Amino acid sequence: MKQKLLLLPGDGIGPEVTAAAAKIAELVAPDIEIGEALVGGASIDQHGVPLTDEVLAQAKASDAVLLGAVGGPKWADAERTKRPEMGLLNLRKGLDVFANLRPAYCFEALVDASTLKRNVVEGLDLMIVRELTSGVYFGEPRGIDSDDKGVRRGYDMSIYTAPEIERVARVAFEIARGRDGRVCSVEKSNVMESGLFWRNEVTALHKAHGDGVELSHMLADACAMELVRQPKQFDVILADNLFGDILSDTAAMLTGSIGMLPSASLGIEGTPGLFEPVHGSAPDIAGQGLANPCAAILSMEMALRWSLARPDAADRVMKAVAHALKAGARTRDLGGDLSTGAMTDAIIDQL
Repeated sequence: MKQKLLLLPGDGIGPEVTAAAAKIAELVAPDIEIGEALVGGASIDQHGVPLTDEVLAQAKASDAVLLGAVGGPKWADAERTKRPEMGLLNLRKGLDVFANLRPAYCFEALVDASTLKRNVVEGLDLMIVRELTSGVYFGEPRGIDSDDKGVRRGYDMSIYTAPEIERVARVAFEIARGRDGRVCSVEKSNVMESGLFWRNEVTALHKAHGDGVELSHMLADACAMELVRQPKQFDVILADNLFGDILSDTAAMLTGSIGMLPSASLGIEGTPGLFEPVHGSAPDIAGQGLANPCAAILSMEMALRWSLARPDAADRVMKAVAHALKAGARTRDLGGDLSTGAMTDAIIDQL
């Protein structure tokens, strides 16, 4: 039976960069069956909702899902349940992809593209493991209303259960065992009860199942500072949904451009992973051929490696991107002038 890859291009530059990734997939794994469906604003325009039940079912029936990006000013004033971003959140929740892997590595050819000094980022290779389906993004109650005195307020609830923390921490420990063996767990245990609970649960799990892994703890604000001061001190960073979101975007700029960073969102073994570039929909450059396709192509590389069990094909993609950059291929965000298509072609030439 053929493996199935579902493309969800989404909005803004999403269709451009997922099309580039699909070209790469067709070259390195031509036997994969590639389908396509709507999500985000594109789905709202067509179906009135950011994610239909049919598309979620199609995603669940796939072996891997590659998403482009969602959102844009066209839908900025829509109610929360009808915003494009809810399509992404509902997709993550529906697939139960609770562990978000966001690597931050600096290609040798892009060392000088970072705003940090060469000695700070040269050889950088860290992994952020972010809990993805719980925490403040999903907690209830939440809302915008007035209290009994008529004072307007907005509120969100950060809630984690022990099993939710344990399963993502297990992923972080397992990944660390295949790397340098170090996990830094990040929270705000000094001011948040949910943060203290997170620290205690990760510590307890490490005592019981942390063989071969060195565990440390750091407050999220301190971690943000250390990421730009001495990022190579980290191997694997484990964080909750909110802090993992912020820290991974911080780490993105260590690599030269957020247009270079992929991500993988994984659930239990045997279920489809969700893969997407870290960047957003960038509506200001959509349709102009200016987007950097590398993050989407490297997200495809992660799909080949993590969900489709094709490490040889994944290695080919990674080497092709590195060689294209070494040969001088650059999109505008990297200081060059190549279009999305030309950058894709440069990588294809290396393949």
